[in-house]
Amino acid sequence: MKNIAIAQATEYVGKTVTLKGWAYNFRSSGKIFFLQLRDGTGVIQAVVSRGDVSEESFAACEQITMESSVSVEGVIREDSRSPSGVEMQASAIKLIQRADEYPIAKKEHGIEFLLDHRHLWIRSSRQTAILRIRDQIVWSMRSFLREQGYLLTDTPILTPTACEGTTTLFETDYFDTKAYLAQSGQLYLEALAAALGRVYDFGPTFRAEKSKTRRHLMEFWMLDAEAAFMEHPESMDVQEKLIHRVVQDVLKNQKRELEVLERDVEALQKISQPFPRITYDEAIDVLRKSGSDIKRGDDLGADDETILSKQYSSPLFVTKFPTAIKAFYMKPDPENAERVLCADMLAPEGYGEIIGGSQRIDDLALLEKRFKEHDLSLEAFGWYRDLRKYGSFPHSGFGVGLERVVTWICGLDHVREAIPFPRLLNRITP
Repeated sequence: MKNIAIAQATEYVGKTVTLKGWAYNFRSSGKIFFLQLRDGTGVIQAVVSRGDVSEESFAACEQITMESSVSVEGVIREDSRSPSGVEMQASAIKLIQRADEYPIAKKEHGIEFLLDHRHLWIRSSRQTAILRIRDQIVWSMRSFLREQGYLLTDTPILTPTACEGTTTLFETDYFDTKAYLAQSGQLYLEALAAALGRVYDFGPTFRAEKSKTRRHLMEFWMLDAEAAFMEHPESMDVQEKLIHRVVQDVLKNQKRELEVLERDVEALQKISQPFPRITYDEAIDVLRKSGSDIKRGDDLGADDETILSKQYSSPLFVTKFPTAIKAFYMKPDPENAERVLCADMLAPEGYGEIIGGSQRIDDLALLEKRFKEHDLSLEAFGWYRDLRKYGSFPHSGFGVGLERVVTWICGLDHVREAIPFPRLLNRITP
């Protein structure tokens, strides 16, 4: 008997097959048992009639509990009432393992209880919808960058130095010295760009930020991209096309998941190119008029990003931030040395920053000056300085926070649902 996935069921109408999965729901009317079966690819109803199965099979139905694992054999038939258009008329059913009483009931549970049981919570229809959309976003970004000539490369997770800032590093012992969990692969990508032209990495990054906001995780996934001989405006164009592609792919391929999440798809459908662009100074003016007490020279906070992003239906670029509040490697604006060639992309609907990018300093003397200003070791960054000694070149790049994008596109209230097992300030389990 052919074993198939539930997602394949529509291809086997009229045929006898075997499905294996978990009891998602069930009910009985005495002589008929209705089983909602899920297998990770979908959900289907299996109808078990006492007269169509052995006494042993029907007795197995009476032993089924929520999340019990079962094997069901039967004929796939069309059913217009089913969301998938098909159901199974069972001819045999086998209980593989009878589950203990499932701790997550249909009643409302508090978030801490759900996070304590995250290993089980991810089985719910809402959480699987989020994870499917996350998968789509990942592959959309990978596919787009491949089409744009970017090569996937790998950068180290254990590093000897900081990329973004020394106050948010996770430190660990590395034999007889210290190492740190990577905050970003960007610096290494700059070296790889000199070898391969356009490159990106995609992996976990770590920030020891003592923050409990709805936008922060201690461990999250970042896509960093770097391109040789690319100026900042062109890099922004790539970022814009990337996000537009992601949104279109989700709208096209994840309709059912968006419905499960009750996501307002009209908000996503409004996203169009070109994305609006304003400078940091223009943003400060807007915020001040909106009642914010932000001062020129301050970095944008979460509330500021919310105010700005809610004024546009598409993602917003805020460009040319003050040099003093941005990373040491960002290239100054030729028209104003107190500003750098950088941009933060803010997702609409108040979801805040999802991408940060800039053109990098390619002049060795200026880079070494920045090292001194930021109290960074010239020796530790010797390899990075070499990139400006041996064929220095203009280059730009950006970093995309995957969970931030998932949170926005899924319309979530908190980033903790955007990753399978969130690491938060007060949580490292399960």
